[in-house]
Parts: sequence; structure tokens; C-alpha cells
Amino acid sequence: MELPETPFSRLVEPVLERIGNAVSWIWVVLFVVIVCNVVLRYALSEGRIEFEEIQWHLYSVGFMLGLGYALLHDAHVRVDVLHERFRPTTRAWIDLYGIILFLLPFTALMLIYGVPFVVDSFVTGEVSSSPGGLPYRWAIKSVLVVGFALLGIAALSRLTRLWKFLFFSPRGTDAG
Repeated sequence: MELPETPFSRLVEPVLERIGNAVSWIWVVLFVVIVCNVVLRYALSEGRIEFEEIQWHLYSVGFMLGLGYALLHDAHVRVDVLHERFRPTTRAWIDLYGIILFLLPFTALMLIYGVPFVVDSFVTGEVSSSPGGLPYRWAIKSVLVVGFALLGIAALSRLTRLWKFLFFSPRGTDAG
């Protein structure tokens, strides 16, 4: 379903696109770290907790910062077997209500509770509890807040596009 652009979507979607494309390289870095960790562990009998933790951190960054990109491209998880059978207008209504009733409130809660979570970690100088683990735990926790902020922006962009499709598009667009 092609949604019409809005001034807000034209402003934020190129930024979300660039972030998504940049973050996609994290998966290559993660692969290299995993291979290095496996070689160190099994070929050289040298396990490193830092490599374990950096794997978790890279996965978290890739996943969290990719959420907005997934929503932007409508590539997120849903019950497609049902969704694809509906008319475009019905799909748009489902998406509109889903964003308003579920996605935006959940995103807001994550931001409201996530910011103090990060601030507390920063103030206390939280580090990994594992011996030899990574310092600056607040940095990885801040990815949670940034990821949900990007998801919220993507949701608002999609919401404006859905709104324009439902209320300001010509009536001939309901085919399908």
C-alpha cells in the first residue's frame, strides 16, 4: 500500500533511511566479532568476556536502531496472512489504530522510564558485573532510549501519512 507523503514524512524519513543504512553495517561488524571470538575460544583456547559482551551490545544496537527503519519500510512483524487480504483502506485503519492505541503509548512509556534508567546508570558509573566486562554501561542503555525515540519519530511519520491517505486522498485510491 503506497501512502502519500506529508511535509513531516519528507523531513524525517530521509534521516531515518540514512540511520537505517548506516546501522546495517553493524551486522557485518557483529559477524567479524563473532568469528574472532570463536577462533579465540576454540583455536587458541582464549575466551574473552569483552567479546561476548560486545556481541550483545552490537546486536542490541542493530536491533534497537533498526526498529524505526523497519517501520519506515513497513517491514515489521504483523499477521500478514490476514493483513494482506484487506482492502488498502481497511489496512490503513488497522495501522492507524495500532499506532495510536499501542505503538505510541508503548514508545512513550519506554522513553519516560528509559531516560531515568540511563541517567541512573551514568550517575552511578555502572559497569559490567562480569570480571573483565565492558565499562560505561550507560552507553548501551542509552541505545534503548535512542531506538525508541527513532521508532516514535517513524510512527509519527507513518501516522501523518495514514491520516492523509484516509482523510485527504481522492476516493479512487481504495482499489485492491
